[in-house]
Amino acid sequence: MVSPVFVGREDELRTLSEAFEQARKEAASAVLLGGEAGGGKTRLVTRFADEAACAGAHVLAGGCVELSTEGLAYAPFTAALRQLVKEMGATEVAALLPDGAARDLARLLPEFGEPSGDPETGRARLFEQFLTLLIRLAERRAVILVIEDIHWADRSSRDLIAFLSRNLRTSPVLMILTYRSDELHRQHPLRPVLAELGRVDGVVRLDLPRLSKPEVAAQIAGILGDTPEFALVEQVYQRSEGIPLFVEALMEREDDCNVPESLHDLIIGSVERLPEETQRVLRVAAAGGNRVGHRLLRAVTDLSDVDLENALRPAIARNVIQVADGGTYVFRHALIREAVHEEMLPGEHNRIHARFAEEIDRDRKLVPPGRAAIEIAHHWYSARDHLWALISAWEASGKAANAFAYTEQIQLLERVLALWDRVPDAAERINVDQTTILEMASEAAVISGETDRGLKFVKGALAELDETVEPERVAHLLVRRSQLKTDKGRRGGLEDLRYAERLVPWPGYTRAHVLTKLGSFLMFTNQTAEGSALTNEALAIARDIGDECLEAELLTNLALGQSLTGDLEAAYRTNERAAEIGRGLRTARIVLRALANNVDSLDNLGRSEQAVELALEGEALARQYGRYRVNGTFIANNRAEALDSLGRWDEAVEVIEQALAMDPIPRTRGHLIRGRADIAAARGETDLLERILAEIGAMQGEPAEFAQEWMTDARLLIELHLLRGDPLQALKVTEALLSESGGTQHSSKPMLGWRILALSRRVCEAAAVTSPGAARDVRATAMALAASLDSHGPVTEAFRLSFSGDFEAAEAAWRHLGRPYPRARAMTDIAAAAAKAGDRETASARLAEAHVIASALGARPMVTEIEALGRRVGTTFAESVPAEPGDASGTTTDLTPRETEVLRLVAAGRSNRDIAAELFISAKTVSVHVSNILAKLGVSTRLEAAAAAHRQSLLA
Repeated sequence: MVSPVFVGREDELRTLSEAFEQARKEAASAVLLGGEAGGGKTRLVTRFADEAACAGAHVLAGGCVELSTEGLAYAPFTAALRQLVKEMGATEVAALLPDGAARDLARLLPEFGEPSGDPETGRARLFEQFLTLLIRLAERRAVILVIEDIHWADRSSRDLIAFLSRNLRTSPVLMILTYRSDELHRQHPLRPVLAELGRVDGVVRLDLPRLSKPEVAAQIAGILGDTPEFALVEQVYQRSEGIPLFVEALMEREDDCNVPESLHDLIIGSVERLPEETQRVLRVAAAGGNRVGHRLLRAVTDLSDVDLENALRPAIARNVIQVADGGTYVFRHALIREAVHEEMLPGEHNRIHARFAEEIDRDRKLVPPGRAAIEIAHHWYSARDHLWALISAWEASGKAANAFAYTEQIQLLERVLALWDRVPDAAERINVDQTTILEMASEAAVISGETDRGLKFVKGALAELDETVEPERVAHLLVRRSQLKTDKGRRGGLEDLRYAERLVPWPGYTRAHVLTKLGSFLMFTNQTAEGSALTNEALAIARDIGDECLEAELLTNLALGQSLTGDLEAAYRTNERAAEIGRGLRTARIVLRALANNVDSLDNLGRSEQAVELALEGEALARQYGRYRVNGTFIANNRAEALDSLGRWDEAVEVIEQALAMDPIPRTRGHLIRGRADIAAARGETDLLERILAEIGAMQGEPAEFAQEWMTDARLLIELHLLRGDPLQALKVTEALLSESGGTQHSSKPMLGWRILALSRRVCEAAAVTSPGAARDVRATAMALAASLDSHGPVTEAFRLSFSGDFEAAEAAWRHLGRPYPRARAMTDIAAAAAKAGDRETASARLAEAHVIASALGARPMVTEIEALGRRVGTTFAESVPAEPGDASGTTTDLTPRETEVLRLVAAGRSNRDIAAELFISAKTVSVHVSNILAKLGVSTRLEAAAAAHRQSLLA
């Protein structure tokens, strides 16, 4: 019996409504709705969704099923997508996506045509297309996406949920996710997902309480249609403990509410009062899952349509099972299905599941598109038929891979491996050997980031192979193991690659493949000359065998070597050639990698504005290709570095945060947070800098394996010690770093060697106050290292001038490059030298200029340093702020009061997000105000706007 009256839940409905209002204001939100089984989660969500739909919201719904844990990937999203296609048609849905992108959705629904290729990045593309689809739908009207029972969600669905929660930031989309809180044991895979989502802005945790006694009374009144007696309410409330489903079950009992021995007995009571034939059909239906189609149930029960309907009619009348859309039957609650399923005897259980497998295999249209293989695998496994469980799991693993559900593919391949010894002729049955299955599982593990499992699979495969018989196969596995070790942050990857190279000494694809990985690894570990030589060897092989794709990949590696040795112009040309080949082959991965590398080359050449423009072009391409999460985030990182160079720190931080929200691969994440750490160091955000250094492992003293990472980590650690006022510890780290770098060619990269040397000068000067001897020794080491380095390009030269102490020339170089932060540093150094020489006029002028720049950047440590020096020379900064280049000195402004408020905060170095929080407006609105301010002041940067504001006394 179900009460027709919706009881209680006013507070919860209000919370959902508030979350929806937040979403409608273009601040996407999500609600995590937890509650006990039978607690009324579905009814609450249904009530809210109905009201929202009446108010104009577009409600999409999908649910997870227990089968998901066995490999039924993306079940709730497939259901929501199927609903959308039913409402709009596949053509109109496809029109919401970039050209050709709908093919990625074909992995979920066949209505979208032939699935796209490139399995390595297919999962990331699928995530991006679903995100894009929701954003485009929300441009028409607000969207509510309901996903129920996420405690049963497969790994791929959990990952997609987390991805959407992080990236639906400004679109009017509300996600409602329900789960059984009483099923989340300590090791449940949903626990870390809930913890992660709880840290995302706009996500609300909502726990559904049990009903109070008055609410139970109202529920009973709705069921009876009359006011219940007090004694009945008291009795039902005590025995149901306020759980709505149990209230209904108790009200259905005809034995004066005698207390059942267990929850199972309570729920099954209403079923046991049904006719025996009805109970038998319900047991069959329960084996089919919470939702089973009429045609499938008819086939498994071997009943006619009329007989099946007659058998189910009593169950429908008692609301045990309900008729749903599409000719399907749905148990009113999953707990009822579970209780009925547990009633089956062992032999009956096996027979019924086998019948489901046979009938679905006979006619795969009996289940929704894309589900047949995993349904068959589930039923044969439940039937305990080892042979067919193995065969069907093997088939289903292939379907999972085609749907980019690599974690689910691994689970199914593990099932094949577990059943292998129980099926004597397993290899003949599926036409592959056990080693091939281990190889496939290891490949899926690499793609899905399951490093520990991947290493286990590779180890198992290598144990089955003889390298003297199958050296190429072993070499490929060693390359994979190297990648897994690197992904996990473990050492030993280089040894695996060198061993693989020795196994395949003859020219051919396998050797070229091994050399491709070995060459780039060597370059990243300071062995650029050897890495470049091996890359050239592989390049010759690729050209001999006519593999243009491999040739283009090797060209990008060759460009890496050229960049690391300082030949940036050659690197740029080589990357252009690789991109040209990639465009001809229509290989997005190559095009985007080459473009990303050239963003870095342009920034290192001092052409940072061009770098930003090229990065924007690359990110747009990455979105078009559906590869933003894989390639686009790396390009975004390079854009952030160029923005950092230009002093556009707020923009850089925003780019970094948006890229991090896309959940990039670990190495790209490392680059992004290191970029954020650079800005944190310059702005004096000591706690944030320390947290980042702890995450990347720099605080442990163990250097990273790749040179760029460990040199950057050490430089950031030096900055942290300086911020803490500990120059001697900074000197110690500097000494270790300079002795490690040893004058290698790798250190000639502008952002590495010369940048560190320039920093070492500051460290030595600070440490010389208390430890002059140690400072002199480190300075001597730095001078010796500098003598071994070449200077390539204007950025390198500017760092060299800063290190050598030619601050006037360094200031001119940084000004020409348009890099305000190092320019302000050079001006501060000029002022310090002038003050030491007694030239207060020069010192004051330079300090005033530096103060404007540092203040606009929000570089608090530098501002403090400038002001301390200013007090020594008697500088009054407010009266000596000069015009910045590009400032429109004669511009008259008509700033609105709100724009003046925004300008004041911009001049104080506040980010768009900080300004939005302080003024209680959105970050998007702040961005519009900033654009208007720049236009009215006739300037192009926030820095120039701050200078103009001071000069024109706009903030007085």
